[in-house]
Order: sequence, then structure tokens, then C-alpha cells
Amino acid sequence: MKPDIHPAYEETTITCACGYTMKVGSTRKDIRVEICSQCHPFFTGKQKLVDTAGRIERFRKKYEKFQKKQEKAES
Repeated sequence: MKPDIHPAYEETTITCACGYTMKVGSTRKDIRVEICSQCHPFFTGKQKLVDTAGRIERFRKKYEKFQKKQEKAES
């Protein structure tokens, strides 16, 4: 390895939006994340449905139009 080209590897803290913190080694300091293994539905077993800006509603309206067209074609 070449000397003096690698970043400094230090102990840092990762902080989640839920408040959980953990100490790890990294080249960055004080990392912030939105979701971690303590609050992610896959690890907790709790399913949360987050509707961002009405995307689910828009999808249902779009699909509803498709079904109506298909019903008219069959009639």
C-alpha cells in the first residue's frame, strides 16, 4: 500500500431517527440515518404503510380506470 493516501479510520457514532445509536469504525464522523435495524419493519415484525404524497391513492385511481375500460370491452 502507498503511504499517506488512505483516509483516517476512526471510531464514529451512527444515529438513527428513532434515537438508537451505535459505535462503529468509519472514515466519516457522526453518521445520521433515517432507519435502522431497531425500527425497520423487517426486523421488528411490525408492518407500517407510509403513503408518500398520495401515491397509493393515485395508483388506485389509475388502476380503476383500466378496470372500467376492460369491463366495457367485455360487455
